[in-house]
Amino acid sequence: MAIIINIDVMLAKRKMSVTELSERVGITMANLSILKNGKAKAIRLSTLDAICKALECQPRDILEYKSDEDTQG
Repeated sequence: MAIIINIDVMLAKRKMSVTELSERVGITMANLSILKNGKAKAIRLSTLDAICKALECQPRDILEYKSDEDTQG
């Protein structure tokens, strides 16, 4: 199972920098980087809510599920 975080895609669509998103959401650059790189084990709903508000998008625009079959060779 793999949950893909597509923050980079939404940042590009909104022409917003990581720094600007960090400031709008109130999350550190380090934690935002962990999310962007798929290293996060969890995300708070309040953080997801703030990211969606800042990027004017839906959670489905940021989160994507790929099954093991989709991610293997």
